[in-house]
Amino acid sequence: MTVTLRDDDLALEPTSGSDEFTGFAIVLAGERVGTVALRREGSGTASIRWNSRIEQPFVVARALRLATDHAFSALEVGRVEVRLGVDATRDVRAASIGGLRREGILRMPGDRVDQVLMARLVDDPPSDSRDGFIAILNAGLPTKRVISQGLLRDERGRVLLCELTYKKEWDLPGGVIEVGEAPSVGLVRELQEELDVTVAVRDLVTVNWLPAWRGWDDACIFLFDLGVVDSSMTDGMTLQPTEIKAVHWCDPDDVRAHAAAAAIELLEAVDAGHLPTYREAPKAAE
Repeated sequence: MTVTLRDDDLALEPTSGSDEFTGFAIVLAGERVGTVALRREGSGTASIRWNSRIEQPFVVARALRLATDHAFSALEVGRVEVRLGVDATRDVRAASIGGLRREGILRMPGDRVDQVLMARLVDDPPSDSRDGFIAILNAGLPTKRVISQGLLRDERGRVLLCELTYKKEWDLPGGVIEVGEAPSVGLVRELQEELDVTVAVRDLVTVNWLPAWRGWDDACIFLFDLGVVDSSMTDGMTLQPTEIKAVHWCDPDDVRAHAAAAAIELLEAVDAGHLPTYREAPKAAE
């Protein structure tokens, strides 16, 4: 038999129950303000759903904590999850405060709204603990894409550009940095993987913010100085064929003829001198 669950002036009072559903009324200071229900989904999982006329997410979060704890103890499941529309910002916030971590976005066909998948596991640290709080923030906070690129010149002052397999424009050597990887370390890794060369990363030239372009999300480029080498260095490169078609030493005319718009703008700024440590690239034409 399901019992009333309490947290100070908030209570979950049983409304219905079956092998599949467990329902509660959300009662705040003696007044019914909403409902919450658990549903067994199999494989040790329960889903949770709710509605409330209380706008404060912290109140709903208290109800969700009571319900998820009940699911773990009484229903003997190891996971409680919910799918919320990406536009349901108040519910997403309440779920996060209530201890459910954001796990990803479920894409939906047609005009249906994409859904945020959130869940709490029985062995997650309590949401009001330091570890639990950090884990929830890490799962839900936005992240910024980071790209590291290298400015490598030959004895004639030409810049090395890579001809890529996945876009027509040429670009500076480098790539996207992995989670938890330092930008300088990631640049060394990318050039080892894609060009089979080991470089020594020197000073940071600039951090260049790129606005969204042609379907790509915005990103921050860390441009590092890789010094000057003999142009024959490219003769010994082994290119990663799935990403790199060829490499080219380029003078300014070559850059303008072949490089991506962001690379052209950046290299012209480098050649003009007095480059700030941080800059924002103008939005390129689509």
